[in-house]
Amino acid sequence: MDFQGKKLINSPNDVVTEFIEGLVETYPGFQYLDGFPEVKVVLRADVSSTTYDKVAVISGGGSGHEPAHAGFVGEGMLTAAICGDVFTSPPVDSILAGIRAVTGSMGCLLIVKLFDCVVNYTGDRLNFGLAAEQAKSEGYKVEIVIVGDDCALPPPRGIAGRRGLAGTILVHKIAGAAAAAGLSLAAVAAEAKRASELVGTMGVALSVCTLPGLVTSDRLGPGKMELGLGIHGEPGAAVVDLQHVDVVVSHVLNQILSPETNYVPITRGSRVVLMINGLGATPAMELMIAAGKAVPKLQLEHGLAVDRVYTGSFMTSLDMAGFSISIMKADQAILQRLDAATKAPYWPVGVDGNRPPAKIPVPMPPSRSTKSEESLSRPLQLNQQGRIIEVAIEAAANAIMDLTESLNEWDSKVGDGDCGSTMYRGAVAVLEDMKKYYPLNDAAETVNEIGASVRRVMGGTSGILYNIFFKAAYAQLKANAQSVVTAKQWAEALEASIAAVSKYGGASAGYRTMLDALIPASAALLERLSAGDDPSTAFVLSSEAAMAGAESTKHMQAQAGRSTYVSAENLASIPDPGAMAAASWYRAAALAVKEKCQAS
Repeated sequence: MDFQGKKLINSPNDVVTEFIEGLVETYPGFQYLDGFPEVKVVLRADVSSTTYDKVAVISGGGSGHEPAHAGFVGEGMLTAAICGDVFTSPPVDSILAGIRAVTGSMGCLLIVKLFDCVVNYTGDRLNFGLAAEQAKSEGYKVEIVIVGDDCALPPPRGIAGRRGLAGTILVHKIAGAAAAAGLSLAAVAAEAKRASELVGTMGVALSVCTLPGLVTSDRLGPGKMELGLGIHGEPGAAVVDLQHVDVVVSHVLNQILSPETNYVPITRGSRVVLMINGLGATPAMELMIAAGKAVPKLQLEHGLAVDRVYTGSFMTSLDMAGFSISIMKADQAILQRLDAATKAPYWPVGVDGNRPPAKIPVPMPPSRSTKSEESLSRPLQLNQQGRIIEVAIEAAANAIMDLTESLNEWDSKVGDGDCGSTMYRGAVAVLEDMKKYYPLNDAAETVNEIGASVRRVMGGTSGILYNIFFKAAYAQLKANAQSVVTAKQWAEALEASIAAVSKYGGASAGYRTMLDALIPASAALLERLSAGDDPSTAFVLSSEAAMAGAESTKHMQAQAGRSTYVSAENLASIPDPGAMAAASWYRAAALAVKEKCQAS
């Protein structure tokens, strides 16, 4: 069924001129000739025929293949691009205007891609050829290189020709680099011609493109794909059932590299360049998947060395879904031209010859695998600080484990019902790891290990927040660089942890979260310590503030977390599970520390 295509355009007749206007506004290094609508030529703003002392490289053709060809105008690539109407060869006058605008004493090279799969003496070849002859009669030095890199159809017979596809872009780059290096017209043309003979391309499409103002065709039908169709949407070699990308990539590579057709002089042991080209409506994700499958197939199945990989949309077909694969035989001269600098905005300048291994090991922080055996194990003898930290951790973890069912029950009414189970996993891991790994005499490192235990087993938001909590506390304690941590430094670590959780979690006091327990606890701790209270007493008093803060969440409207989706009526009289969990372990730790200090 055909239906009207959707396009973000004004008039279908103005799409090319309005495209050029937007392109030139985007890239200050571009200009266009003031000849709309007949003459549509994009050229380098820094080039004038009266002063240019290098070979001008000109290409073009029908529009609708963006960024080709205008997007590849720039120093080191094309000097000018001649734009025809959508899928229509530019007229002779337009080509001539481009030649006259940028061609100096060194002459110009016209790079022409064939677009007609039946007769290659029509369209671009005729119009560019006639323009070249006219320019020669006016005294310009002009050479033409024809690119026909299509490998989808049987070898040509008579005057039937291969279509020019995305491989043309590689020819543009090589010719542009040769011209920028100051070579003569004959030498630039020779390099371009050689490059055109070394590249093969085949396309695969999931849909047919829609021309501006026309209906969208569903010629392929659901569940079908087309192999080897042209960039104007013309029928290809075959319509087949949709296949996995592995199968599609294998078929295309086999077709391009087939020794029977011998389209490209590539044999086992050759070095090659690979281009994965999107046809207009293919997401970058799918193109990267194709690239990731093509490289090992070329290496392992075809015995080729892949020196460069270019992935992106270079020569499209309006909104066609699909991709093409181009393979070019490479040597050091080819690679040097491809790597040469260019200011063409759509050439992937980040690609060069430095190809380190694709995979490297995941970097690990200083951990149980790298720390000394002594620092990784529980000390044989605990000092006073170590004994206090031990009882605090043990009491806090046991309090969470005892509260598991209540936490789950509260969370089932205001969240997703697993707060208790999540906290329980963390508590169990902390107790188990403390027996083996925690360097309890070193407060900062012990806090860091608690964070590692939590990160390993606790999922969801609470796991992340507690990991942030302990990491921030560790950083604060580590900054003090003292073996024995004072009560004031513990209070500062708590304050830093709360600030980090608030910063990354986005919550603060009154949001109905764990911070509604911890913020009042921190304030009370600092207040009591400043008043001169005994540290363990101050800790206990601050834990009472934590419990009061957690209880107060019964009357709060949630502003963070899943509870924000629960009505105020359903939240009433139910405390926030995260706040209650924080208050409970904090209170248990405070009471254990008080008892330990009194017994000492």
